[in-house]
Amino acid sequence: MTIIGQEHWHVTKPAVRGRGLVATQHAEASAVGAAVLRDGGNAVDAAIATGLAIGAVEPWMSGLGGGGFMIVYRAAERAAWCVSFTMPSPRGLDPARFPLTGAQASDAFCWAGVVGDRNIKGCDAVGVPGLVAGLALALERFGTRSWSQSVAPALALAEQGMEVGWYATLKIATEAGLLRAFDESRRTYLPDGLPPAPAWTAGSAPRLRLGRLAETYRRLAEAGPRDFYEGEIARSIAADIEAGGGSLRADDLAAYRAAVDPALSFGYRGATIHGAPGLTAGPTLRAALGRLEASWSPGPAPDGKAYAAYADALSAAYAERLSGMGEGAERKGCTTHITVADGEGNLVALTQTLLYLFGSGVMLPGTGIMMNNAMAWFDPVQGRPNSLRPGRRPLTNMCPTVIERDGKGLAALGASGGRRIVPAVFQLASFVTDFRMAAEAAAHQPRIDVSGGDTIVCDPRLGPDAIGAIGRRHRTLEAQAAVYPSPYACPNVIVRGPDGVAEGVAFIASPTAAVVAA
Repeated sequence: MTIIGQEHWHVTKPAVRGRGLVATQHAEASAVGAAVLRDGGNAVDAAIATGLAIGAVEPWMSGLGGGGFMIVYRAAERAAWCVSFTMPSPRGLDPARFPLTGAQASDAFCWAGVVGDRNIKGCDAVGVPGLVAGLALALERFGTRSWSQSVAPALALAEQGMEVGWYATLKIATEAGLLRAFDESRRTYLPDGLPPAPAWTAGSAPRLRLGRLAETYRRLAEAGPRDFYEGEIARSIAADIEAGGGSLRADDLAAYRAAVDPALSFGYRGATIHGAPGLTAGPTLRAALGRLEASWSPGPAPDGKAYAAYADALSAAYAERLSGMGEGAERKGCTTHITVADGEGNLVALTQTLLYLFGSGVMLPGTGIMMNNAMAWFDPVQGRPNSLRPGRRPLTNMCPTVIERDGKGLAALGASGGRRIVPAVFQLASFVTDFRMAAEAAAHQPRIDVSGGDTIVCDPRLGPDAIGAIGRRHRTLEAQAAVYPSPYACPNVIVRGPDGVAEGVAFIASPTAAVVAA
């Protein structure tokens, strides 16, 4: 057994209760959604305003240059849908522009390495962004507010600039080597060549103006969402990407459409799980929970047998995923997740991403948009499942989930963290359904991580009995849950109690993640 770190921290975060809740990885974004609920908006309205706003306060996670998936549970209809807005490869992409080095990639992928890491950074790595189209479609189908109302809070936050606390400094410093390679990113995030930092003593934190992002939000509010794909914003995006040598063009943006489909819904011990279908982690979640239900019966509380069963089910499901769906061992994803419950019983689980921490590293000078690096999702070796080809949608790790029980929405959850997302959602789903845990108990329950390798990462708080039970069948490694590095996914969870009041907890280790009640 390998043990990482000798310090023992115990970080907790109390649950927030209310009939309407918004949980995100940034308190300012959660406050935006809560205000929408207070003003009479529904859960989808709140999620859309929050999803737009979070790119102005947490740009290392997601933004207008990314994409994602949203699960919408409508209480009145007892039905769930998935809004899909992932980032496909440009139609003019030439796989020959991604020659192999003959070695493994220089980061944590199992993909073959590409010359210059062109599939990971820079304009070559950019896929067609879907966030604006997806949120606009969700608003049209399920929302009640106008598009301009939805954009207004994001515009206000962008105009005041992103506050730089110590956590933001950490994130920027982590990717300083990438950010300094691109002019607009360097000017924005590395003033004077260094990451910005708050003063050591108490006082207001500095603020960063994120390029021309505020102007872009204003244009979106005035011209509408299709301007991002067919208007002034689209022309600016395409021109900047072409100038940077990428293959994304105006016709890729004009052809982009998000989609609404029935959620991937399946039974688990009397509950119904609603997840994302297709090239997501939803099918892997279904496979893992199916194996768990068939092989193990819950006791009064999670114990060694439970965690050994978790490890077995996840290991088998990931072996199937990696062989059948063609995904490599990516670990560096930096997504964000938003969870919303409203007073009418509706639930939303929204996961959105740039893929890497700052995506491709490219901030576009014309719009202030940080662009994704969706090409990193694809296998650069041709002739395989999920190989890099033009006009193709990638296999992703996103796993937004809603749980229904007794005809009512019980819980909404999801996480950021690349391939660590599924293990987190899987265990939280078990805690909520198998052990009837409320959000606070579920969020604080120690977890393991099983992401497809031959090692099970274990939180030391599990204790020697549980870790020993896992270790009898798997190699184990102990690692504490921490702010950075984070060996586990970063979940948000909302659980509705029998009295109709919801309880929510945001990612515990983050100093900025928060739940705000309406």
